[in-house]
Amino acid sequence: MVRTPLTPEERLRGERLGALLRAARGERSMAAVAASAGISAETLRKIETGRAPTPAFFTVAALAGALGLSLDEILGRCAAEEAVASAGRPAQVAAERPAPVAAVAPAAVPLIA
Repeated sequence: MVRTPLTPEERLRGERLGALLRAARGERSMAAVAASAGISAETLRKIETGRAPTPAFFTVAALAGALGLSLDEILGRCAAEEAVASAGRPAQVAAERPAPVAAVAPAAVPLIA
């Protein structure tokens, strides 16, 4: 399977995510945060340095939990900077932004007995 090359915006978003996680980690060691999130220190290093600009959702969720960040906070901080970076294209950014999960999720999920 051939992977589609990342756009410059995707690379920048990955760098912003890495910087946010690195700042949230503070003085804690990379190994301690990685272990707390259940990932390898090398994976965390790649994300923080931007070498893995599109980590899996569950990896980001695990890191958010280990660092005491909410996914909303991560999205808000990365999206806010993205909107500033693309100020010349506000209509396009709004059209590309996915709808909030609450808007597309069903109101109630039936339980299987």
